[in-house]
Amino acid sequence: MPHSLVLNLLPQSPIPPQYLTGRHLHALFLTLVSSVDSTLGDRLHDSTADKAFTLSPLQINSPLLKGGKGGSKLQYSHQQPIPAGTPCWWRISLLDDTLFGKLTQLWLNLNPNRPWHLGPADLYITSIQGTPQSIQPWANASTYAQLYEEASDVCDGLRLRNSSINLSFCTPTAFRQGQYDTTLPTRESVFNSLLSRWNKYSGIEFTQIAIESIFPSFVNIHTEILADSRSKFIGILGEVTYKILGTVEPIQIKQINALADFALYCGVGRKTTMGMGMARRLYSP
Repeated sequence: MPHSLVLNLLPQSPIPPQYLTGRHLHALFLTLVSSVDSTLGDRLHDSTADKAFTLSPLQINSPLLKGGKGGSKLQYSHQQPIPAGTPCWWRISLLDDTLFGKLTQLWLNLNPNRPWHLGPADLYITSIQGTPQSIQPWANASTYAQLYEEASDVCDGLRLRNSSINLSFCTPTAFRQGQYDTTLPTRESVFNSLLSRWNKYSGIEFTQIAIESIFPSFVNIHTEILADSRSKFIGILGEVTYKILGTVEPIQIKQINALADFALYCGVGRKTTMGMGMARRLYSP
């Protein structure tokens, strides 16, 4: 069962920008895990395989104040310290029940007066959101069975919302292609990324999806460069609408729609455990 949890945080001292990188937030997550299960924390730290969680960059704005339609762009880098007392939020998604179950004790026994450390700064977790909120679209939970059952298998002129998949890439997104990265969100790159994570964690395997029936129909993206002292990451931000065209079996339509809805939890592409590749499907009103 995937969970998309939003942690509301309050720093007690300024957080310097060099400690707001994906690497330091990744370390903070492992500290949270190790506080309830040190063996699991060590295992996640040492694993090089695709991991059952994703993280967002630390956010200081309302998710509906940036980026237009539903706040589709998130803050992915900071040039200035975050001042003490500034309310922040941080999204953690968990892709399997094992990891969520291990962390249940952390959520249930949350001590709002216990400081956690991000670099030299102390911060408190003031609350955790796990269900959709009108101003916080990143909090949600669903079973994999629900995601699949609620995905439409209808694709006709009367149900255009189900033949049109509008994906918003909210933090820089790139895909591995051989030995190198590519920033182009082709149907193969995006939907194969979703498919591999779905098959790994859902228990509802899709042996093959109708990728050849997916066509980009609207593209509004640009590249961004995210650099720190260790590396440089180039990814795309923006929106792409994919349409399902041609004669497609209902079960294949259903699978494609389920994968698009799953993007909220698993992200796409590389470095999703470092805040990159955050994506979600946008529905027209």
